[in-house]
Amino acid sequence: MKITFLGTGTSQGIPVIGCDHEVCLSDDPKDKRLRSSLLLESDGVCIVIDCGPDFRQQMLNVRATKLDAIIFTHNHADHTAGLDDTRAFTQKFGVLPIYAKDDVIKDLKARYNYIFTTKNKYLGAPELEIHKMDNNPFLVHDLVITPIEVDHGKLKIFGFRFHNVAYITDASHISDKEMKKLYGLDLLIINALRKEPHPTHFGLQQALEVIEKVKPKKAYLTHISYKFGFHKEVSKILPENVFLAYDGLVVDLK
Repeated sequence: MKITFLGTGTSQGIPVIGCDHEVCLSDDPKDKRLRSSLLLESDGVCIVIDCGPDFRQQMLNVRATKLDAIIFTHNHADHTAGLDDTRAFTQKFGVLPIYAKDDVIKDLKARYNYIFTTKNKYLGAPELEIHKMDNNPFLVHDLVITPIEVDHGKLKIFGFRFHNVAYITDASHISDKEMKKLYGLDLLIINALRKEPHPTHFGLQQALEVIEKVKPKKAYLTHISYKFGFHKEVSKILPENVFLAYDGLVVDLK
């Protein structure tokens, strides 16, 4: 399995529009972050988790030539607003499966009526095939994906486990029941918005507490805001097996 971090930023990305904070003005490429998204490649199958407003640029950055499915964690714009740009794939390859829970599907249909309508459908709209998710494991081709329900403030959203890798973003709490799905991991990817606590996202200490509890072999932090600090400086204060992810990072798992 090959994992590519398409984006590792929070909802506004880094730099934030009009921001004069020193991190937003940094020349280090690792301090420039598109909205959070992940590309999985396993046995020739290409899956993207979340399709935010930077989706087009992210696909260009990795020179993507195919896409087999998109899986959504939740319905916020920084995770869904690139849906129209999937047309580049559907015009070439046909129908693209998307996987989401009920509330996300309802929201997508409301925001993108012209994509999902069956009457007088716009000819240039993407051709998408909806698959509803619940808490049960499901298959995308031959890849088993296990949803992990987490709290994002008051909103229930999904993270995912695939083989011995798990991806959690936008979490502010994980129940003991769902935490059990995170044991025995080779790699845990988890959100850490900033060093200080936040009401709807893990801060650094909360993320490290989860990592310490489930003890993955390695962990990467994602969904990062400029308030976290410079990539080089933050990397120095992390535990030995914990790393700050950055856009374009590729992790190969044998």
